[in-house]
Amino acid sequence: MQLGKKLSLTIAMLACVGMSIPMSFAETPAKKSYTEVEFLRAFSGKSRKVVSERLGEPVKREQSVKPSNAAGVIGKSVDTSKMDASKPVNVEMWYYKDIVNYEPKKAYKMTELTFVNDRCMNIAFFNNK
Repeated sequence: MQLGKKLSLTIAMLACVGMSIPMSFAETPAKKSYTEVEFLRAFSGKSRKVVSERLGEPVKREQSVKPSNAAGVIGKSVDTSKMDASKPVNVEMWYYKDIVNYEPKKAYKMTELTFVNDRCMNIAFFNNK
């Protein structure tokens, strides 16, 4: 009698665990590795939404800001009269780890995607960041 209760309890616990595993895997996109060319073709010009659907959330995000002394750094004053102040430019960088291969078994440590107004405009691969 005791053996039957333990057996049915064990089966019930295994069923609960078995049902929860597929749900947890469904929440995160499958980790895929790309070559440099595949990655550039897949994500250049894509929106943040498309990138996050395919790659998941980035490891790190950074917001770009214009330095207060930008005119002094470039050596001349910046003519802002030609810039449309009603359309602010939003620049954000997303970072992913170990998703782009440069050799069959070697991956870049970090991949940076730069979004300008919600579009991926620049992609860089790093091993020293």
